[in-house]
Amino acid sequence: MTVDRWLRLVAGLFIMLSVVLGMTVSPYFYWFTAFVGLNLFQSAFTNWCPMMTILRKLGVRG
Repeated sequence: MTVDRWLRLVAGLFIMLSVVLGMTVSPYFYWFTAFVGLNLFQSAFTNWCPMMTILRKLGVRG
């Protein structure tokens, strides 16, 4: 898989996990959902995302 596909996978996983934790554990986990969403929003304009850097360092192909 490419970096873009891995990024979508990780972002979707983080959002789903934080929503479930927000519903079951504490509503403060919704802040993590907002953080992931804002990060995806800014990456659309800057073409830079910290998770992409991490994935590339882990050896995921571009």
